[in-house]
Amino acid sequence: MIDQFKMARCAVLGACLMAGMAQAAPLKIGMSFQEVNNPYFVTMKQALEEAAASIGATVIVTDARHDVSKQTSDVEDMVQKRIDILLLNPTDSVGIQSAVKAAKAKGVVVVTVDANAQGPVDSFVGSKNFDAGQLACTYLANDLKGQGDVAILDGIAVVPILERVRGCKDALAKFPGIKIVATQNGKQERDQALTVTENILQANPKLKGMFSVNDTGSLGALSAIESSGKDVKLVSVDGAPDAIKAILKKDSKFIATAAQYPRDQVRLALGVALAKKWGANVPASIPVDVKLIDKKLASTFSW
Repeated sequence: MIDQFKMARCAVLGACLMAGMAQAAPLKIGMSFQEVNNPYFVTMKQALEEAAASIGATVIVTDARHDVSKQTSDVEDMVQKRIDILLLNPTDSVGIQSAVKAAKAKGVVVVTVDANAQGPVDSFVGSKNFDAGQLACTYLANDLKGQGDVAILDGIAVVPILERVRGCKDALAKFPGIKIVATQNGKQERDQALTVTENILQANPKLKGMFSVNDTGSLGALSAIESSGKDVKLVSVDGAPDAIKAILKKDSKFIATAAQYPRDQVRLALGVALAKKWGANVPASIPVDVKLIDKKLASTFSW
């Protein structure tokens, strides 16, 4: 892991120097997000624009709105605009394959970010999502002293979400006194998660804990838990600013989140893409560590 980070950082410096010597026109970078109506991806977008500006590159950003047809069309349009690099955050890892092939056929460097895609991708940079679920749910189980009913607030069936749930279940399986009594899809949206959590709480009066696959959904879940007056502990994944604020509140039911690093992810992705563009061999994947943030660490944590 450390070596991969060092390599990617060196790649940024080396590739940028080569770009300055060998590229007359500014590099054109396309970034296709599965969504941008999310603080996590807003932060990633800002970091990309800052990094691109520092090397004199131009950036085209699109929002798929979780529609693979739109994302495919967006990518095809960017290829027509002659992008040099495509940073892709796929909304459907399988469905976007034709767009990846089309980009590669035109000589575009393709690096996936946060979630991987099928097809001839040059490299993938993403969080250790299994670890995120495992860390959060181990913390939850320990806080519950290994006893009680627990629910999972699931999300859209993309690989990062599936891996978080798998990591959570792996962690909880190590505690015989913990029972998963409900798994429902909050679609990673605040309003939807609130309604789903209300239903879970009503159907499971003995519920003691909940794992949410992301912080946006967790904030909806937190509202439902607080309104119910029940003592249900909540953990999540992301490290979003609003989640950190919620964890810091006195007597908060939101006790921890497994934080990701969106700025690091997109900077590494750009560095790897630049290295590939200028002829370097790059790794097929670069896993990015996550960190469990509880009340003790929340006051000093930020994206």
